[in-house]
Amino acid sequence: MIRWASVLCKSLKTTPSSFPLNFVPFSAYKTCNNRLLLPIITSPILARLFHGPCQPFDEMPRRTQSFFAIGFFDVLDLVELCKVKPDFRNIVNVHALALKVGVLAHLPTSTSLIIAYARAGHYPSSMALFGEISCKDVVLWNAMMTCTIENGQFTDAISFFVQMLHEGIKFDSVTLVIAISALSTITNSLLYLQAVHSLGLKLGLLSYSDLCNALINAHAKSGDLESSESIFMDSKVKDKFSWNSMITGCLRNQHPEKCLWYFKNMVSCETQVDDVSLSCAIAASNSFLNLHNIGKTLHGFGIKLGLDETPHVSVQNALVSLYSKCGDIDAAEILFRGIYDKDLVSWNTMIQGFASNGMILEAFHLFSEMQFIKSSIQPDTVTILSVLSLCAESMLLREGKTIHGFFIKRLPTFDLILNNSLMNMYSKCYQIDKAENLFMPIKDKDLVSWNTMISGYTQNGNSRFAQILFKKLLYQCLECSLSTVLAILSSCDSPEFLKFGESLHSWELKLGFSNNIHAINSLIFMYTNCGDLKASYTLLQSVTKVVDTACWNAMITGCTQNGYFLEALKTFNLMRQETYTKPDSVTLVSIISASGTLESVIPGKLAHGIAHKTLFDRDVRVQNVLITMYGKFGDVKSASLVFDLCVDRNLCSWNCMISVLSQNKEAKTALCLFKNMDFEPDEITVATILSSCTHLGTIRYGKQIHGYILRSNFHKNSFINAALIDMYSNCGRLDISIIIFRSSPEKTIASWNSMISAYGYHSEGKKAIEVFNEMIMTKIPPTKTSFINLLSACGHSGLVEEGVGYYNCMLDEYGVERVTEHNVCVVDMLGRCGRLSEAYEFIEKMVLRDEGVLGAMLSWCSYYGDVEMGKKVGEILFDLEPQKAGYYVCLANAYVGVGSWSDAVKLRKCVEDMRLKKPGGYSIVDVGL
Repeated sequence: MIRWASVLCKSLKTTPSSFPLNFVPFSAYKTCNNRLLLPIITSPILARLFHGPCQPFDEMPRRTQSFFAIGFFDVLDLVELCKVKPDFRNIVNVHALALKVGVLAHLPTSTSLIIAYARAGHYPSSMALFGEISCKDVVLWNAMMTCTIENGQFTDAISFFVQMLHEGIKFDSVTLVIAISALSTITNSLLYLQAVHSLGLKLGLLSYSDLCNALINAHAKSGDLESSESIFMDSKVKDKFSWNSMITGCLRNQHPEKCLWYFKNMVSCETQVDDVSLSCAIAASNSFLNLHNIGKTLHGFGIKLGLDETPHVSVQNALVSLYSKCGDIDAAEILFRGIYDKDLVSWNTMIQGFASNGMILEAFHLFSEMQFIKSSIQPDTVTILSVLSLCAESMLLREGKTIHGFFIKRLPTFDLILNNSLMNMYSKCYQIDKAENLFMPIKDKDLVSWNTMISGYTQNGNSRFAQILFKKLLYQCLECSLSTVLAILSSCDSPEFLKFGESLHSWELKLGFSNNIHAINSLIFMYTNCGDLKASYTLLQSVTKVVDTACWNAMITGCTQNGYFLEALKTFNLMRQETYTKPDSVTLVSIISASGTLESVIPGKLAHGIAHKTLFDRDVRVQNVLITMYGKFGDVKSASLVFDLCVDRNLCSWNCMISVLSQNKEAKTALCLFKNMDFEPDEITVATILSSCTHLGTIRYGKQIHGYILRSNFHKNSFINAALIDMYSNCGRLDISIIIFRSSPEKTIASWNSMISAYGYHSEGKKAIEVFNEMIMTKIPPTKTSFINLLSACGHSGLVEEGVGYYNCMLDEYGVERVTEHNVCVVDMLGRCGRLSEAYEFIEKMVLRDEGVLGAMLSWCSYYGDVEMGKKVGEILFDLEPQKAGYYVCLANAYVGVGSWSDAVKLRKCVEDMRLKKPGGYSIVDVGL
């Protein structure tokens, strides 16, 4: 025996004297449930066995009675070490040794080997060894079930449990706890969970707190919070884990009130609060309006218990999230920087906090810092998803591409979730072709992939592609979700898709989404977009039981966005008078916008009063639309007052106010406001202020703004180029307008229209026609504005025949409907050449005689002294607009021109009696601001 010990010591590079000979006799071991209890390992040399070979055991003779005890207990210690340090090669060696010594018949040794194999990642070896054991006890079954769960084989764990029941093996509470643990990770397993619950209840095992806690947790994970509460209330012993299971379950099932209620009672029962319960309570407080106060209270409680410091990182992470959602990002960052041992969740929470508070630059800086400061923690899928979501919402294409490259470099294996997020980012950045390139190669597309691509096509205006892809989805018989319904309904955005939208409505009813409020809102919006207001109203009235503010908003917003402004106001009145539904900020924004477009002062002021009464007038979106509305009313004073009362002005607020001043001929004030802006001007600001320079006819300030455009790299924007062309042409510099137009990198319809208008303004009608033909050659379809500018250019250049020719063919050849402005241009064109009879014949052929057309005709009658024709036109105008003094003055001037002073005096006296006043004309002289 000493000789074999020496051989073993030699192989381990040690001396015989260090080999332990103080093994406890086999008879000294106690047994429990017919299983041998292992002693504490007292041999330090055995820990070094893994550095040397096990071949000396192969040279041992057939075991004798004297050597059996030593070999047996050596193997027991080695097996235990394999569990602590699982290495497959060492486990195989020890397994062979145990087989040779004959220890495998010893159930604790076999159980330990099964656990060791599983921990080493060789689950099939655990299964094989388990199958070889003929006589299995409950501990072995429990160990095997635990191994299957640790290796992610949850269904196998349940199969083992069912096999135990079939073989009639007596199980204990631990077995049920393991089975419940497996069931809690399997979807749609509530019935099986209830069966296990009944089994434990029948055998009287619910007195064990571990089993009760497992049932509470599993029922909560399955969405059956009521059963969790019932088990908790019936539990005689409520320990810390019971409370934590209940608190976590309430949070998981989105019951923050209950979560805080259980937390409060846990504290009242003097149960020790730990980081799990406190972090859940902090997370639950995020759902309340006064979350800042609740969060501060919980933070103070955590400081009192010492749970706000390391190693309670989960509490610190929850506090960072809390303060981020409160908008107190400075406090969140202080807490984050104070975390000594930050984990991955800490970094992800802070990045999400910056992103949710609009601090894009800080979020990206932290993302970079995460990679370089602490190399042991690297961005994971959650981190990349957070940053990609930020890129998508803010349309940061360049940054999104960088993250895509990082994703390819760091995560070479395909990740479907990240791929779907990338598709979403590219779609929202209007790079639908790149989203397609990511979507097409996916072999096993999930429903999220399909939904993302359908939604992407819709957002990019490719409704037909979205509908084709949806049909492919149905062809593959994939089960659709509510997200699919919402995505495809958004593609029905014009009357041509009404039939398809109706079929979607039927399909939605078949799927059982008829009472889902989001689906109803989408349907209402779809019918409104398709022009079927009757169907929208019918649907709205049919769901009065579930209708809420969002439904009314869908109807009102749909009407406003599609030009049905009067219908929007009627729907708003119906909402207030019949259903007493309270409007929110979205409702008021739509109604105020509709009132401004219709120039309906009373409904607009009424909406302003409601906003003030409900405190929604503090919402910056409501304030901005109020500024615009008063500007359309011509009430610059009220618009300025609303602007001055804005506490949280954003860039849109400044843009709205500058636009109002510019539109109401307050160009100087607009330029002063532009100089005093609190924000960096964007393209909209610059285009608006250029319009003010155009009204002033001041090239000096226009050039300054042009310099700012070049410095800010805005010169590539087609709308700004169009505004520059207008400004320079109105200031007399047609040559610069031509240079800007020809050097534009991208010519849109706005640029072409501005150039046609510039030539017309300078009586260069032939060149205006050349530009128009050049535009047609580039396959850019003309708009109604294009023809207004073209006809005006022809009129100012005396090109009557060309102008009338374009008027006659605009509908047939170009598909542009004639509007009042086109008719005014034709009358003005004929009138300038003195062809009044032709102009009058043109007016008589019109179905609807507009005031603008008749006004143009009256002006030229007055100019050429055609009193008879002027009198006919004037009488029509006096009936249409009796309060407009200009018509009376114009006809009076015609009478004066032919010497009919008595008729002129009568008209002048009529103006005085009616107290009418013609707006005075003015000229602009640039003397500086």
